[in-house]
Amino acid sequence: MKRFILLASFVALILAACTPVQQRDYTLAVDPYIGSGGHGHVFVGASVPYGMVQLGPQQIRDAWDWCSGYHYSDTLVIGFSHTHLSGTGIGDLGDVMLMPYDPTKAIWSSEYMPRKKAEAKHVYAHLDHSLEKVTPGFYSLEMPDYGVNVRLTATERTGIHEYTFTGDESAILVDLCSGIGWDGVTDWDLNVKDATHIEGYRRSAGWAEDHTYYFAAEFSAPILGQENVTITDKEHAVALKFDTSDQKCILVKVGISPVSCENAWANLQAEQPAWDFEGTAAAAKARWNEELGRIDIVPMDEKQEKIFYTALYHTMISPSIFSDVNGDYRGADGKVYNDELVQYTIFSLWDTYRAASPLMTLIDDDKAASVASTFMNIFNQQGKLPVWHLAGNETNCMVGNPGVIVLADLALKGYVKDVPAAIEAMKASSLLDERGQELLKVYGFIPYDKSAELETVSKALEFAIADACLAKVAAEYGETETAEHFAERSQSWKKYYDAEVGFVRGRASDGTWRTPFDPFKALHMQSDFTEGNAWQYTWLVPQDPHGLIEMLGGKDAFIAKLDEFFVAEGDLGPNANDVTGLVGQYAHGNEPSHHIAYFYNYVGQPEKCAEKVRHIMDELYFDNHEGVCGNEDAGQMSAWYVLSSVGLYQVDPAKGEFQFGSPAVRQAVLNVGDGKTFTVVAKDNSPENIYIKSATLNGKLLDRTSITYDEIKAGGVLEFQMASK
Repeated sequence: MKRFILLASFVALILAACTPVQQRDYTLAVDPYIGSGGHGHVFVGASVPYGMVQLGPQQIRDAWDWCSGYHYSDTLVIGFSHTHLSGTGIGDLGDVMLMPYDPTKAIWSSEYMPRKKAEAKHVYAHLDHSLEKVTPGFYSLEMPDYGVNVRLTATERTGIHEYTFTGDESAILVDLCSGIGWDGVTDWDLNVKDATHIEGYRRSAGWAEDHTYYFAAEFSAPILGQENVTITDKEHAVALKFDTSDQKCILVKVGISPVSCENAWANLQAEQPAWDFEGTAAAAKARWNEELGRIDIVPMDEKQEKIFYTALYHTMISPSIFSDVNGDYRGADGKVYNDELVQYTIFSLWDTYRAASPLMTLIDDDKAASVASTFMNIFNQQGKLPVWHLAGNETNCMVGNPGVIVLADLALKGYVKDVPAAIEAMKASSLLDERGQELLKVYGFIPYDKSAELETVSKALEFAIADACLAKVAAEYGETETAEHFAERSQSWKKYYDAEVGFVRGRASDGTWRTPFDPFKALHMQSDFTEGNAWQYTWLVPQDPHGLIEMLGGKDAFIAKLDEFFVAEGDLGPNANDVTGLVGQYAHGNEPSHHIAYFYNYVGQPEKCAEKVRHIMDELYFDNHEGVCGNEDAGQMSAWYVLSSVGLYQVDPAKGEFQFGSPAVRQAVLNVGDGKTFTVVAKDNSPENIYIKSATLNGKLLDRTSITYDEIKAGGVLEFQMASK
């Protein structure tokens, strides 16, 4: 009888998993303000998933916490621009900014100008959050300073503005000079084609050394005149004048393109042919519901639902589309190309290879294939795989070869069309004489006394991860010599471990260790480590956990060290802004720590993994504007939460094995492609029942703490029985 009941229950679960999820409005659970304060640096405004356009308010401060152009603490806005970064540690973009205002009430000031442009002045309005509204695909702000109400929405490559004025005289400032953060304009042009159409471009240098966006804009009311408005002694914006004595509402449709004004017009015509603000906003909302619906959860409570879907939302802002509706895009060499697959930009790969990219492979096959295509195109155009790509530019930001890691994972999961060509791209990228690899080839590691730059330990550990990933792909496809070479080179991480002190540390070419040594110090860009310390980087071996266990002295020593890691306290030193979200020395606000709690699974202590993972989810993610404990980093912080909430995390970045942690939701249905769903059920889950007592896959008991990528993509039901011990 018991067997019959269990079988009936299993069949019911299978049927539930195969039944299409009832349509719900997932956008109601998203709070775009989460992460807009503190050090989250998230984008606030209107966009659609992975859109080229992120249309939202731009503020003026040049401080670090304004990397997205917006910070919740600020009370001023100088306009509404069409491109923004989300969650990065450096500011850029802010292209094609419009600002509606009443010329008779204009407030001009240089009081809040960036430090590097202290002589600049801007028209600005006060920003009151009680007069502001933001939901996925929509943004609005009342600006009583000027008697203007602003509403914004977007498609993939266009934005539409609705400005409702109260005054009879009105103006719209078109500012092609002002950017965000490091960005500085180098050239721009604005051409008034006729009474209702303008076009132009903006070229700038900053984090992206040379990026250009073209634009095309159409107004619903005629332009009556224009005048230049001085921003600095070298820069000006153009104020377009309008008569709003009768018609108070002016709509502006704007298309952008990385290629040409002609393509910007084509994008505008294809995606925004009518004057339909409400229809565009509804379509944007529908797009967000489609993407957010890739994972349907039964949450523990309303708060968790908000945090979860906001996190999923944040994973879908970037990478951003970088090709036009006709397939044209600007390549990494500055030339124009065409591809039938959508091309992307904004690849924060040092961050996103850890969780955001594996999450994409679970729920978005089309995007994964397009990302693989983009990587290969970038390689063919610049001679190496992307490191940190922004607006068609290689910034070389952060360390290691994260593009190799992501492409290897995509190849092993079947998203790469030509794997032999991908292996050649990974090899070529791994054998360049740059960023420390030239020393790695000579010494087998990167000695600090031979490097003109610091952070040698972090570089070498990241290169080792990439080498191991490349070796796996080469072995899978029969390229034995390549596999053996990079498998051997991937062991270079061991040369940094000093058994006497129990940590990795900087080493000279003669084998001696750098002194003095303090495992707690995390000196930003002044030590052997990138945004971290020896405590955190000693664990950066996700590709070889068993090798690390052996290196640290075996299972018992490993457990003792790991236990100490989560309670140890010490002086990090000054300027450790990126080392946040501390649990002992575990720093959840920075990515090198993200896999470490899951290491407990490899030494037979999944209960400690559950405790740490649940603690991080409960204590370091919040449902307010300071809800992210570090930079969002283009979706990585949120992707960790999404995966961990459903009880899964890919530790080895190119193996396709997902470790179990502690599912925080009661149920999650993942749409894994080809019409299949994978359902995770956490039976009897609660704030107290954080431990996985048993697990079954499609009714069969599992005797392991992980599941493979192929098992997930095949669809089915993974059921956890949760317990309080």
